[in-house]
Amino acid sequence: MKNPGLYSSKWQAHVKAFLQTFCLTNAGIRIQLKFKIHGQKSQHDFSAFLISKVALSVRPPMILDVTCSAQPWCDQRGSWCQKGHPVVGERFPLSIPPKAMDQGLFGELSVQIVTLLSPCVLQYPHLPTELSRMQVLVFSPSNIPVSAPSGFFQTLPVALDYQHLGLDRMHCRSSEASPDDPVHGDGVVFTVGQENWDDPEQEPSHLPVQQSLLLLLFLQHSDPFTSELTDKMDCELLLELHLEDILSNNRQAVTSALQAELFNTMKALKERKKKLEKLQSAAEVIISSTISIVSSSSNMDFRSACLKRMKVHDTHGLSASLRESLWRVSSWKRLPKAGCYSAQQVEDQAASNEAIRAEI
Repeated sequence: MKNPGLYSSKWQAHVKAFLQTFCLTNAGIRIQLKFKIHGQKSQHDFSAFLISKVALSVRPPMILDVTCSAQPWCDQRGSWCQKGHPVVGERFPLSIPPKAMDQGLFGELSVQIVTLLSPCVLQYPHLPTELSRMQVLVFSPSNIPVSAPSGFFQTLPVALDYQHLGLDRMHCRSSEASPDDPVHGDGVVFTVGQENWDDPEQEPSHLPVQQSLLLLLFLQHSDPFTSELTDKMDCELLLELHLEDILSNNRQAVTSALQAELFNTMKALKERKKKLEKLQSAAEVIISSTISIVSSSSNMDFRSACLKRMKVHDTHGLSASLRESLWRVSSWKRLPKAGCYSAQQVEDQAASNEAIRAEI
């Protein structure tokens, strides 16, 4: 670059964020980004370790990057699933507003929703989880990320039925990324509050795993009178320019579809929570029965052996120790699931990919 003043670090970050989002839905493409400023070179590789082929209704199958390298703070076993599992959601039509039609945008327009919840907790069915974050990304018919209209999505939290969803609140925040909270470029981010968001009785070590929901909105457009590539490019440009008006013109349909996808996610989390409550009730019965047996025993050696075994001094400490042990054993009971990848498997896959690239 001859004039680096025009290419600030913020601009470079924007380019990298855009390419990261592009590779998210174009995982079959490997991109190398190189910068040379004042003789200093830097290179960034964009490639996927774990991919998933997603079949959409009216377009060719799409290859998604489903690698999820971020691990919850509570994972100390190195067996956490590193792969996301995309779910194809609703597809619904959109009407084109008159203003866009006046500029030449005609044909049929629709949106296909795909959701991705991370990190994956399928291998730990007894581990408490909580949805804390949601991000919305919009893609053009040619699978290129476009800027999500902030004006439309900032009003989305007001239109949602929180009682139906089982949520307390949702807040649209800045999409700027932080090192601990990576955000894809051109996306809109929401923080999500549960009904039991602040539980003063919650043990610090028993806090639920914070999950993030990624909502991918794929615009689909067809017009029998646009067969040339240049015409299609013009249509996509018009789609991006009028995206705010298009979504606002279809506000009820878009809001209902997003509410439905969010409800499906919350429904699965609620079912997990109900199973956990049953498990906790059974654990309380076990603890109560055990304490009763130890307390009522007249055999001092037996009582001393029980307290010594659990490394406590009295029955009060025994109750707390038993509760912690039962929680740890039940919560971290791992059930292998087909399609899940551990951290070691990801490293092996990465090494295999590098070996193949080197051979090529």
